[in-house]
Amino acid sequence: MASGLGGERKVSASLSRSVRGTTPRLQDLAATPESPRTPLLRSTSSLFGSPGGSFRTEDEYVVLELGSRFVRGGFPGESAPRCTLPFGPDEQRRVGDYRQWDPEHGQTRRKRKRGQDWGQEYELYRMDLTDLDLGLVEDRFERTMREAYSKYFLLDQKPRRILLALPPRMPHALMSTMLEVLFSSFQAPSITLLSSPVLSTVGAGLRSALVVDIGWAETTVTGVCEYREVQEGRTIRAGKMLSEEMARLLNTALEDELDVGAPKPEVSFEEADEVITRVGWCKSKPKSNRNTLYFPARTSPILEEFEDAVESPEPSITIPFPKNDPPIDLVIPFAQLAKPAETALFAPDTALNEFDDNELPLHHLIYRVLLALPMDVRRFCMSRIVITGGVSNMPGLKARILAELDALVQQRGWDPVRSYGSASARHEALLRQKRESEELRREEAGDKVSESLDSDNSPAPLSAGLQETEIDQIDIKLSHLAIRNGPPPTCSVGGTIRGVDSLGAWAGASLVAQLRIKGIVEIEREKFLQYGLQGASREKEISVVPQRQSMGPGVGRGAGERASWTLGVWA
Repeated sequence: MASGLGGERKVSASLSRSVRGTTPRLQDLAATPESPRTPLLRSTSSLFGSPGGSFRTEDEYVVLELGSRFVRGGFPGESAPRCTLPFGPDEQRRVGDYRQWDPEHGQTRRKRKRGQDWGQEYELYRMDLTDLDLGLVEDRFERTMREAYSKYFLLDQKPRRILLALPPRMPHALMSTMLEVLFSSFQAPSITLLSSPVLSTVGAGLRSALVVDIGWAETTVTGVCEYREVQEGRTIRAGKMLSEEMARLLNTALEDELDVGAPKPEVSFEEADEVITRVGWCKSKPKSNRNTLYFPARTSPILEEFEDAVESPEPSITIPFPKNDPPIDLVIPFAQLAKPAETALFAPDTALNEFDDNELPLHHLIYRVLLALPMDVRRFCMSRIVITGGVSNMPGLKARILAELDALVQQRGWDPVRSYGSASARHEALLRQKRESEELRREEAGDKVSESLDSDNSPAPLSAGLQETEIDQIDIKLSHLAIRNGPPPTCSVGGTIRGVDSLGAWAGASLVAQLRIKGIVEIEREKFLQYGLQGASREKEISVVPQRQSMGPGVGRGAGERASWTLGVWA
């Protein structure tokens, strides 16, 4: 005990001398177990980001992003979160559960409990609240937030405002549970709610975009125009379906490798998730000699092998399964690891009329959302497609989505009519005629096709919906006058299919919090604890412009202060 107290005195003495500016002695540092150091996960970008102002003023906010399988947290002004905490069975252990240190426990394959869905133990919440225990969700979320505050944030006792990034369609009961934890357990004075698609747009440095969020349970396609959500579409083809397809592929391959009469293998969720993370990939859009214009029933070109490919042995990969009984090393062709992504996300072998509205392939859902947008908004969004989400990091997936969407647009155009009935043949002829005229126009380098063709061979006049828009000289003049207030017209890209990278929703929230941008949905602690979500007004948007009118002698409303609050897109 005496030696321990002496060591503590030496550490305190060395620290006090270092604060005063003197150099500690070598024997004092040698007496400590290890010298003080900055944690590895703690970045120092925010310490030296701005030379002026007070020290670490941006720490008044804590930036959180809440997903169905993770929580990201950090401080404003940083490009990456301090922590990304997942949810799983290991985070739900009770006191006295020491199975993780058992050598046999690490070599045992976990079996799914009866009645549980695929990956349910790794989810914090589900949008379907029918069988969801909100009390358990509250406890798991509070435990995760306490770990983030005590282990990664290392903050003092001062209350911090919270900027929370949420999906745009979260149920009110689930949202109230999350806000209750943050207000009561962590004493947040106010919470600002922002939508994840808008923050992904901010993280890409854009004002308008089409955000494709490939999440865990569903994929959302959101059209954002000037930081406002104008259109949204959803499908269940996302990470969960992809994981199930990968597990089905691995189970089939294991059955072929095992002996006859061996028990049927069942790959666990951890094994399937690890295979997707390490070796999962997506094929590029295959070439085809057929023209999709003459085959409108096909949603994409026919999958054919490349004609110029050199014959070579198909590469294979070895995947170890130490938790299998008996342990086995599975040798599987590398090309088969791309089939789960193609089946789960694109479904090329299924006709379009067999899908429900909530299970459309990704490229068809993106096309429908773009088709539902107004023409001017569509022009901006189609050239600013932001593909984000955990599954979007799979190699080859972003390029495949953009290629399939481009082929779909070239095949169908922007005509909302799906079937012309008896006039289908004439419509296809007009489309073929338009395509030929565009090719001739390119060959003539801008000259009109009607001037270069004879009157006998001139094509029939196109309908008004298929003709190109005439160039208006007034619009050109106005665009040149707008150079003073915006970028030149040559820098404005529109009308083409193009993808844009984004730093993600958390980086966008970090930027918004650092710039002190006032959000539409700001919930005060006292009002929430008194009224809950019922205290919100029914208006989806309220003005954040500072009011200048007087409220009496000596009484005035502060800049941007609001008499009521609203839930915005969550109303």
